[in-house]
Amino acid sequence: MREHPNEEGKRVSHETIYRSLFIQTRGVLKKELLTHLRATWSIRRSRHATLKRSGIGKFNDAISISDRPAEVEDRAVPGHWEGDLIAGSGNSFIATLVERHTRFVMLAKVGNKDSHSVIQALIKQSRKLPKELYRSLTWDRGCEIAGHKAFTLATDIDVFLCDPHSPLSLL
Repeated sequence: MREHPNEEGKRVSHETIYRSLFIQTRGVLKKELLTHLRATWSIRRSRHATLKRSGIGKFNDAISISDRPAEVEDRAVPGHWEGDLIAGSGNSFIATLVERHTRFVMLAKVGNKDSHSVIQALIKQSRKLPKELYRSLTWDRGCEIAGHKAFTLATDIDVFLCDPHSPLSLL
């Protein structure tokens, strides 16, 4: 604006500059740039955007991952699964299920990412295995698993949810 005060096409807002810097920079370069900026936030969001309003990760009736039995933690007994939802192109969705002991993977096609569709696909998938091979399911706190109580009632399989801000770790 200082060099071309009368040419609106050559003006860039401070917000555009900040967004560009935060998207393009990584690691040491990012830390070095942050020291020169007025606002040294790690992520810039609109003041109207908030995760609190959307209700992401809020489950009143959740069983925490820390409450899983010891046999789930040490991976000694088969039948304990970890799951997640993968979104593909063209509104396609797949639920991935990984058995913690054997690392056996099952995929379930899901019609939509809403909770009802995901729960129905998981119920259908669970009936393909003997009860001894499907004892528990651990999932992150995505809104797609909000109906986890319906899954437990239909299958008698306990669902454990990760703690907020702690993703699943299969390692």
